[in-house]
Amino acid sequence: MWNPDSFMERLYQSFEEKRNHLKQSENADQTKARLKLGLVNSLGIDMDNKDELRPIVLERVELADHIRERVEFGTVWGLRVPAYVLLPKQLAGKGAAVLALHGHGYGSRQIVGLLPDGTENDGPPDLHGNYALELVRRGLIVIAPEVFGFGDRRLAADQTAGQFGNSSCQSLASHLLMYGISLAGLRVQEALRALDYLISREEVDPKRIGCIGFSGGGLIGAYASAIDERVKATLLCAFTNTFKGSIMHVRHCIDNYVPGVLGYAELPDLIGLIAPRALFIESGKQDPIFPIETVYAAIEHLRKLYVEVNAESRFGVHLFEGVHEVNGSMSYPWLVGMLS
Repeated sequence: MWNPDSFMERLYQSFEEKRNHLKQSENADQTKARLKLGLVNSLGIDMDNKDELRPIVLERVELADHIRERVEFGTVWGLRVPAYVLLPKQLAGKGAAVLALHGHGYGSRQIVGLLPDGTENDGPPDLHGNYALELVRRGLIVIAPEVFGFGDRRLAADQTAGQFGNSSCQSLASHLLMYGISLAGLRVQEALRALDYLISREEVDPKRIGCIGFSGGGLIGAYASAIDERVKATLLCAFTNTFKGSIMHVRHCIDNYVPGVLGYAELPDLIGLIAPRALFIESGKQDPIFPIETVYAAIEHLRKLYVEVNAESRFGVHLFEGVHEVNGSMSYPWLVGMLS
């Protein structure tokens, strides 16, 4: 055979055998430490490069049921991030807060109730479901940073192309690889700095921090939560799967691929680093890019892990009739409850 299909299958199997062999020679704590170190190394996380936050409030708008701020702060390598901060009006004392990470689309405006041009969205929500807005209306403080490569943080050529929903993922990821930097790693580092900023705010209780991510935002949220134990509850929407069953089976954006990761972990192994902290998995049964068959496989792995660490009560799942979208009917109340 001239085609590479059988070679790629054998390659996956050989790496799977190596991973299983490593696990057999370790106890649970050793495995967790090795996986976490592997993830940090694969992502290239080096917070020695972090900048001072030096936050600036760009805008403050009082709405019917919450206050919306537009802020910016420093992250790493001279980068500054614009973000929306949503504050409940009824907040008394320090409150629980959530890092909300958007997926592919037109950026942070897409989850705070705004249209691409920044005007109010009076119509029905799209597949993102306005989840930052939904959570502030349930009493949570929410920060929604603009993910690198989307919205106002696209390359100039992509912004002038006139397409609100396009991204700079392909150019940024391929060019960053020339420097030995992964786009996923840079995005996770910025998410960790967003947590630093969130916790620095006087309204926030640093002991009640959550994270929600949809699709590509789920990737960032999963890895950031795995690395940073300040996150006490994580909600992953339309992301949990296996590498083999999703990004290696269906064509995905290049930002999903992490150098060397299969040498030490499959995706459920990495998500499992969140245990025993709270984790909720939400996924549509008809999602075409994160197929339900391997969602089940990932959930089985994670449920077993949570049972082993006596934390099954902190693991939740909702598989709903739907496609690649946010549902929220069970997951939003769960997140509020876990951060109460």
